[in-house]
Amino acid sequence: MMRNTCALTVTSNRVTTRRPSRAPSLLTAYILHRYDWSESSLILDVYTREQGRLVVAAKGAKRPYSQLRSVLLPFQRLHLSLGRPPKAEVAGSQHADAQTREVQTLRGADWAGGAAMLTGAALFSGFYLNELLMKLLARQDPHPLLFDAYAQTLPALSGGDDTQVQSALRAFEITLLQQIGVLPDLSLVTLTLDAVDPEGRYVLRPEAGVTVARPDDSAVSGATLVGMQAALLHGSLAAVQQACAGALLEWRGLLRGLLHYHLGSSVLRTRQVMLGLQSLVPLPAAAAAAGNLGSNQRPS
Repeated sequence: MMRNTCALTVTSNRVTTRRPSRAPSLLTAYILHRYDWSESSLILDVYTREQGRLVVAAKGAKRPYSQLRSVLLPFQRLHLSLGRPPKAEVAGSQHADAQTREVQTLRGADWAGGAAMLTGAALFSGFYLNELLMKLLARQDPHPLLFDAYAQTLPALSGGDDTQVQSALRAFEITLLQQIGVLPDLSLVTLTLDAVDPEGRYVLRPEAGVTVARPDDSAVSGATLVGMQAALLHGSLAAVQQACAGALLEWRGLLRGLLHYHLGSSVLRTRQVMLGLQSLVPLPAAAAAAGNLGSNQRPS
């Protein structure tokens, strides 16, 4: 009888000493956007590999002597340490509590290496990617593979080859749609589950997925869809970029409507700024950037 009591005691001790899993002490992140919070502080919209999009308060980051001023830059890979979400200051308000607890305090930030800062046309393309992530990703919903795709896409935006840049942008759009679960299987007709005929012509409709094209549709070949699905199954961003490069105009048309639908708006701020810049300084580079910025930015 004594043995059983001891065994139960040991088992009980093991259960009580077990600690709940904790979030990693350091988060790998990129800054998507920054907002002025006060004269000395910032609110950051950050994209982390481990926890997805987060809202972070960087207290004192705007002060001249702050070490964070030279670190909290867009398109730079960072390691962040965060404090616990604060409690709501407005008592008795559940809505205020939910909003306040979303904001975490930045404890520290270090540069984690990566490519050089984007400039020129590549800068606008980078902000375009950031705007897509901010509008299509829910907060605290991690997508590690999408994070890796973002990190791999940024260096490709600075390439001198326009086809390479556009392929990188289209590949990221496709990967984003796939990762958030709104891209159908491109090798099947969505409603019938019939295999896509490589010789056939198809369209990609937001409400119905892959459908057989009508005579007046702006269609894409079945071989293009099947090739892209194979690249996605391969799991390599380079394979997706290569599949885009072979049919850039087709993918631009397909993705335009799909992104418009899920964004809920046909005009992004990045596009508006780019068009404004073109009207003031019609540089060839600005025109090229506007064309590259994406299939989803033209007013419908």
